[in-house]
Amino acid sequence: MYATPDRTLSGIQPTGTPHLGNYFGAIEQHIALQDQYPGECFYFIADYHALTTVHDGDTLRANVREVARTYLALGLDPQRATLFRQSDVPEVTELTWFLASVTGMGLLERAHAYKDKIARGMKPNVGLFLYPVLMAADILAYRPSLVPVGKDQMQHVEMTQDMATYFNQAFAGGEPVLRRPEGQLSSTPVVPGLDGQKMSKSYGNTISMFDSGKALRKRVGKIVTDSTPLGEPLKTEGCHVLGLLGLFKTNAELDEIKTNYRTATRNGQPFGYGHAKQLLAEAIETRFDAARQRHAHFTAHPDELDAILARGAERARGLARQTLQDCKKACGLR
Repeated sequence: MYATPDRTLSGIQPTGTPHLGNYFGAIEQHIALQDQYPGECFYFIADYHALTTVHDGDTLRANVREVARTYLALGLDPQRATLFRQSDVPEVTELTWFLASVTGMGLLERAHAYKDKIARGMKPNVGLFLYPVLMAADILAYRPSLVPVGKDQMQHVEMTQDMATYFNQAFAGGEPVLRRPEGQLSSTPVVPGLDGQKMSKSYGNTISMFDSGKALRKRVGKIVTDSTPLGEPLKTEGCHVLGLLGLFKTNAELDEIKTNYRTATRNGQPFGYGHAKQLLAEAIETRFDAARQRHAHFTAHPDELDAILARGAERARGLARQTLQDCKKACGLR
């Protein structure tokens, strides 16, 4: 009924400085999709979603700009992908109400993310409970065919599919006014943080892509290891340093480092966890050197950043406006 090109869409919450977990878990995949869907990649900074946890305006504004700088520094091309602020497309919140009107409470009560956050001590509020509905509106507004997400968000994509079906059946006789998207999981395994848990701002165990020199070495030095003394063989199984090195090294390079672990030597010299951490810091610094320079450029030229976000919002809002008009017509509001 509605001819829509293949299109991909995803978002990231501006709840802090992006880190290696964000890069390998999502951003790297997002950047690569520019080649597969040139001109049809949409990435939004989910500042509406952040309101459930970030309650300081200056902090939120700074976080939004940091996410934008990060994506641009890591390779997002504004000529091939659309980057925008969620709040610059108010049609999304109106679409949220349409979806809320056809979504059962039971579906939302089964949301794993909501239950997990409550279990971790977060105070429940309506915004947190309605997160899946707003996320569904974020997706359906632009009629994407593909939504790349982490494993913890796949249930929300499935809920989005359900909500699109509910709306289409309730108001359009089953016609696809809202397009059912497909989710796509990243192939990257869980990125370990300093303490071995999943790298997350919530746990305070992250490593930034843009740290360098002493600051980076100090951060990497905090990765938890056992107390094996220098000169004794190191355990490769369950080593968080080795897990992170695996994200940067080829299989052959990683096999060599594992040999260093087992023999406790490298190039004829004693080898311990401190040396492994030094290899990791060097790998991070080398991998993101060019990105670090681009990040500094956008920090020094905020007008360029604002212009890119404004152009992205204009294009995204045009699509969302059309979707909303079609929904209103189906509902009898036009």
